[in-house]
Amino acid sequence: MPLSAPADAFSASFAPAYGGSPDTVASQVRRILAITSSPPVAAQRRQSQRTPFPQLVCVQAVDPKTLVPQDEPLVVVGKYLSEQGLGFFHPVPLPHRFVVVTLEIHGGPPLRLLLDVSWCRFTRLGWYESGGRFLRVVE
Repeated sequence: MPLSAPADAFSASFAPAYGGSPDTVASQVRRILAITSSPPVAAQRRQSQRTPFPQLVCVQAVDPKTLVPQDEPLVVVGKYLSEQGLGFFHPVPLPHRFVVVTLEIHGGPPLRLLLDVSWCRFTRLGWYESGGRFLRVVE
């Protein structure tokens, strides 16, 4: 699905579906945040705290219903991680709205999360900055 496609209703359909409750996603992300142990960003008006996350992350564009890969995987640089989503930098535009994000966990299996990329902007330094919200854990 293209990044420009409206997906509010479509994304909302993932909340209870496929066993990907917000609590499951949040608990898995809390585990990642505890491992990386970076101090949280100062007080914010967000539902959950953003934590600096300067890690390399693999993103794979997928069909949101079937999770069939749509393109080659891309390594991006994390910016912020919260229980609800991820912000990251990447060198090329993302042509798809839904990606599976793979977060490496020291001493454990990687965590894979379906991310709805809801925004993207070009930076002055020639990179792109994007972000979105987690929809569910991908098994």
